[in-house]
Amino acid sequence: MDIIKSVKSTLPGLVLCVVIAQLGIFLGKFIPSVGGAPLAIFLGLIAGNTFAKSEKFAAGSKFSESDLLSYSIVLLGGTLSITTILQLGFSGIIFIFLQMLITIVITMFIGKKLGFSKKFCALMASGNAVCGSSAIGASSPVIKADDAEKGISITIVNLTGTLLMFALIPIANLFFNFDTLKTSALLGGILQSVGQVIAAGSMVNHDVLEMATIFKIVRIVFLVVVVIWLSKEFKAKKIEDNTEFALEQEAYAKKKSKISVPWYIIGFFILCGLFSLGIIPPAISKIFKLISSKFEIVALAGIGMRVKIAELLKQGPKASLYGLFVGASQIIVALLLIKIFI
Repeated sequence: MDIIKSVKSTLPGLVLCVVIAQLGIFLGKFIPSVGGAPLAIFLGLIAGNTFAKSEKFAAGSKFSESDLLSYSIVLLGGTLSITTILQLGFSGIIFIFLQMLITIVITMFIGKKLGFSKKFCALMASGNAVCGSSAIGASSPVIKADDAEKGISITIVNLTGTLLMFALIPIANLFFNFDTLKTSALLGGILQSVGQVIAAGSMVNHDVLEMATIFKIVRIVFLVVVVIWLSKEFKAKKIEDNTEFALEQEAYAKKKSKISVPWYIIGFFILCGLFSLGIIPPAISKIFKLISSKFEIVALAGIGMRVKIAELLKQGPKASLYGLFVGASQIIVALLLIKIFI
């Protein structure tokens, strides 16, 4: 009965996301310079803030944004060989590490100057440095952030990523002339969610989409490090008359060894290994690529639907300014690091 209930609650939003995705693909044929992926996001944004604001679409749009995108990433692994991933090289890993580290430092600094709480700054730092909402969700229990801080940070991070998704395309053209590796590093090293990376990559070409996704996946692997760091950072902070907090942090620290990378990252590398070994034949790989691309665009429609303009307006100019400053600093840092390492 629970499964049936879950399917019924998911179906309306999922069907709408599929319709929006197909409409985006159709319209993309007439506007090839834009393409179906960004159109699906725009249409989803319009739908989610107008006729599809009802809660009955929420479960389906969330399933599209998270689950379908996860399946898409796993299937993408079955279309890439290990040699493709190795193109990142040691310099690519160093770039990602430094980009994340500097993003965290700058985000914490800007937030402090704007007068935000350390917990809120930490959520913003993890969300922008690693993987958006997923990183915030993993970090919030570590620092005992309240629902308001979590909700605001998710809104600002998602909006920042959505704006950057379109802003980075002309920047990549201006500075790198869409060089595959450098453009992929820019998109995969900055954008907050996997969906945004995939959408931005699809606006350039398929090679950039694949390589940018790999950069992003490496960032997500570092989520474990960021969460453990936050655990230590907030445990080390002495809070007067709050021994309960300290005890909770100590209990979490004992469980930190259970923190692991998301399942879809493991699935990606498994299928990548099978494809590299020839266990997954080219014919099956083509099917994986087709299904993955279909899941991607439905997921992008779901991402658009879940960006709520009204929620953003509630946060006020200071929170929006915070996201803008962080996004701008990420671009500057990435351009400098790419010049040095990529």
